[in-house]
Amino acid sequence: MKKIFILSLLSLLFFSACADLDVPPKNIVTDEDLLTNESGLEIYMARMYSNMPFEDFKYMAQWGVEFNGWLNAMGIEGTGEALTRDGICAAFTGERTPYWEKAFTLLRDANYLLETLPQYQGSYPEATYNHYLGEAYFVRATVFYAMARRFGGVPLVTKVIAYPADKSALEVPRSTEEETWDQVLADFDKAIELLKPISPKVGYSNKYVALSFKSEAMLYAGSVAKYNETVPGRLTGFGQKTGVRVMGFAEDKWQAASKKYFREAYKAAREVMVNGGYSLYKKKWSASDRDAQYQNMVDMFSDLSSPENIYVKQYIYPTSTHGYDAYSAPFIFRSPLSSGTCPSLDFVELFEGFDRYPDGTVKLTTGNANNQGNYILYDKPMDLFKNAEPRLRAYVIFPGDMFKGKNIEIRAGVYTGSTPIKPFFSDYSYATADNQYQNLSMYTQKPKTLYLSPMEGQSQELVTYNGSPMTAAGANGPFYNNGEGAITGLFGRKWLNPDPSAVIGEGKSAQPFILMRYAEVLLNAAEAGVELSLAGEQSPDGSNMLQVATEAVNAIRERAGATLLVGSVTSDEAGRNIVRKERRKELALEHKVKWDLRRWRVQHYDNRDGFWGEKRDKNTFSNNSRYRFRGLYPFFSTESGKYFFDAHFQWVSLKTFEYNPIDYYFGIPGNEVSKSPVIDQQPNR
Repeated sequence: MKKIFILSLLSLLFFSACADLDVPPKNIVTDEDLLTNESGLEIYMARMYSNMPFEDFKYMAQWGVEFNGWLNAMGIEGTGEALTRDGICAAFTGERTPYWEKAFTLLRDANYLLETLPQYQGSYPEATYNHYLGEAYFVRATVFYAMARRFGGVPLVTKVIAYPADKSALEVPRSTEEETWDQVLADFDKAIELLKPISPKVGYSNKYVALSFKSEAMLYAGSVAKYNETVPGRLTGFGQKTGVRVMGFAEDKWQAASKKYFREAYKAAREVMVNGGYSLYKKKWSASDRDAQYQNMVDMFSDLSSPENIYVKQYIYPTSTHGYDAYSAPFIFRSPLSSGTCPSLDFVELFEGFDRYPDGTVKLTTGNANNQGNYILYDKPMDLFKNAEPRLRAYVIFPGDMFKGKNIEIRAGVYTGSTPIKPFFSDYSYATADNQYQNLSMYTQKPKTLYLSPMEGQSQELVTYNGSPMTAAGANGPFYNNGEGAITGLFGRKWLNPDPSAVIGEGKSAQPFILMRYAEVLLNAAEAGVELSLAGEQSPDGSNMLQVATEAVNAIRERAGATLLVGSVTSDEAGRNIVRKERRKELALEHKVKWDLRRWRVQHYDNRDGFWGEKRDKNTFSNNSRYRFRGLYPFFSTESGKYFFDAHFQWVSLKTFEYNPIDYYFGIPGNEVSKSPVIDQQPNR
């Protein structure tokens, strides 16, 4: 057998020696395989788009662009939208995986297509050929945009760097921040010039997609150029190695730059508005039916046929899925976790439909502040929200509301004392946030009149009411030492699958994520128009910018079931804040607000009174670089058989956030700085 094997091997070697070995390996895909036909280009595009820095269900701000949907939650980055229990709930001051190495890998793919596809131009109709070049420019613009809003000035790698190469060719220093934003603008403009008006395939870009993202990017650039000047000492600086202004704008250039970028943002948004053919989603909307308005906005986020959708990340069960429902559904649906997105009372207070104290906060007692008068009693928790904006109900699950056919019971505790009921605390200020319900004498001492539940299930404290046992914290909590209940007294509804038959579990959700929708384009135009009016600039397209802003805000408010503006948006700070507040409300829980707060430069203490898109006393939720948010906690009174609410700083998994001016720019990865003679770290780091 050995002899037969050896003879066979020698025969193979003999015949191999006679063959021509100068042929490409069959397991190597060549440029001709990929770039001479649309099937090959589709593979190339799939590679690029699968690595785009899009922020959807697979993105976590605390972790960065890792394409990992584990524990995904929305609005938990210190924006005030929502809170959660885990370490992922933290101010947006950096990412575990910096968007640097992945960025340059994708830039190489885009640059390679731009440089190589012209060799095969004859393989395509002109419009098709141009479109694929436009896709490459769109990818490159998106990458530079993602880098610029994180780091400021970055290395502008706009050509393929061949390996191996001379060291000088490999080392590309950071450009100025202004040059970086100019490159973003140039690449978006080139994409807009080349792309088809309608995407040739699902998931591809088109002219109006690029225009929409351009409007967002230029709004960011204009804001940075302008509002860096409002940070004490001006937020700008030079790299130590190159002397390049890698952060901020020169004192004699920022005004012109901000006007230019706002102008470009306005023009791009207006072109989408005039020629894009999009409209606000109103399939179930009714001017006279608030329930229809609420349901319309619930349906909007899952309807792929929506005329509002400009660019959508689709998921398909079971091959391409996410786990948002598995981590953020109410506690009774947990599989394997729950309650990842719990909106704050501070967020709720942005919306209409509540009685208010003189300071503008939601009125819960008969006095003029939380610590005055007696608690207002309600027959059922939903009574507090009966006049709330339908849009808010579409975003937030209120205590006692229905979801998936079930009543969402949320209760912070049961009070057995007499009525009327005085406020639990004499001081509700930021300084006393650690004074929690479980420390109250009515809970710790006898006679005990307050019942709370440290854990769910059988460990709950029980109170006898009308002859039956009542659990202190109900079905969904909050449970004061378990962070999986309704830790703020509220649950997020936006993005959750409302279908009662849908199976919840890790990797079992397939809702789409809307990366760009028409409402944002309207708000981009409104904000850019107000900023240009503030700067004394003329309209770039001849339209009345303040009228455009007013109509945009009113269109969104009408659809939301909110009160329309009386009069026009004005060319002043008050008018600007109207648009900012509307943006905070409409785009909440969409990975948008964390970037808005950064570009407005309102997250550090000195500017924090504009944090909410309106004037609020910053000392109500902070007194230094650190800040906290409040929950809205329902309690049941056995004496009256009614509910009352207490507004208190989050008392389960208490989160304290911190933000400083240095955090408006993420640090450059240390290994990139240490190994390169030309890559500068951020100034003052």
